[in-house]
Amino acid sequence: MAGKRNIRELNLVELKEYFESIGDKKFRAIQAYDWLWKQHTRSFDEMSNLSLDLRKKLAEDFSLNAITVDLTQQSSDGTFKSRFRTYDGHLLEGVIIPTEKRNTACVSSQIGCSLSCKFCATGMMERKRNLDFDEIYDQVAILNQQSLDTNGNGLTNIVYMGMGEPLLNYKNVLKSIDRITASDSMNMSPKRITVSTAGVAKMIRQLGDDKVRFNLALSLHAATDEKRDRIMAINETNNIKALIEALNYFYEQTKNDITLEYVLLKGENDSLEDAKELVKVYRKIPTHLVNVIEYNPVYGIPFIKSDEDSTQTFTDYLVSQKVNVRIRRSRGKDIDAACGQLANKSKELAN
Repeated sequence: MAGKRNIRELNLVELKEYFESIGDKKFRAIQAYDWLWKQHTRSFDEMSNLSLDLRKKLAEDFSLNAITVDLTQQSSDGTFKSRFRTYDGHLLEGVIIPTEKRNTACVSSQIGCSLSCKFCATGMMERKRNLDFDEIYDQVAILNQQSLDTNGNGLTNIVYMGMGEPLLNYKNVLKSIDRITASDSMNMSPKRITVSTAGVAKMIRQLGDDKVRFNLALSLHAATDEKRDRIMAINETNNIKALIEALNYFYEQTKNDITLEYVLLKGENDSLEDAKELVKVYRKIPTHLVNVIEYNPVYGIPFIKSDEDSTQTFTDYLVSQKVNVRIRRSRGKDIDAACGQLANKSKELAN
C-alpha cells in the first residue's frame, strides 16, 4: 500500500475529478462514494455496480484501509465486545452496550494510550498510534451492523470512551464524527454522541472554538489535585482549576451537555469528604450529570471497587446537595469489556 492514497480521504468533488481524469463518467464517483460511506464496503471488489476493470483500477491507484473483526465475544449480560484488526496489523476494541431503550457503541480513538491512569487497563499499554478517522468510522459501522444482527435495532448512541484519549487524536476524532453524522453517510445526530476526555484543557477549549455539536464527558475521578495527581498523571499539567475554566468556556461556546465521570475506588476517593469535594467542583461547572461508576477489576492493578454501603453513602450525599447523579453499573466485565478494562484480551466466551 506504500505510496497509495487512502480513497476515503477524498471528498466527493475530488472523487469526481479522479474519475474524469481517467476518462470515466462523474456519476461513477457517486456510486463509489455510496459504497464507501453508505454501504460501508471493506474492499473494492464489493463495488458490484462498477466494472471489473474499474475496480482493478481503483485498487491500483488507492488503498482502502478498512478494519476487520478479529474476534467477537458476548457477555452474560448481553454486552458485545469486538476486537478489530487494522490494515497494518494492530488490534483495538469496541463494545456494544444494549439496554431496553438504547444500543450504545463504545469506540476507541487510539491503539493503546499514553496517559497511564493508574486504574485503567488501557493505560498499561503502550500507545502505538492514533486511529485514522475512517478506522474510527469503521468501528461504528461494524458495531451498528452487529447491533442490527443481534437485536434487530441499530445504534442509538456513540461514546468515545474506548481505548485512547480522544482529544490527543483531535482531528481524526472530529473528522470521524463529521462522517458519522453526515447525511450521505450514517446520518446520526451529534447529540447522540459523547466524547470523553481525561482532561486536556487546551483541547477542551478548542472544541469550544470549533463550535462542536456533540456532548462532552470529563473523567474526573477525584475532586482535589492531590488525589487526582496520584491516580491520573495528566492532572499534573491539567489541574482541576484549568479544567473548570476550560469546561465553562466550552459550554459558553456550544451549550452542549457536560457529564462528569467519577469511578469509585475503595479507600481512595469514596469517602464522605470526597463527596463534599466533588460537590464543590460540580457547582463550578455547568454540568448536567455526574456518573458514579462502579470500578471494574484489572489484573495487576491494586485498586478495588467501593463496597455498596460506601457507594450508597457517597451518592446519597450528592443527592442531598441537589446533584443530578446516576450510578453506572458494570456491563460486560466477564469478558473484560467494562469501563477501564479494554486491553485486547480475550476469554473463553469468544465466538
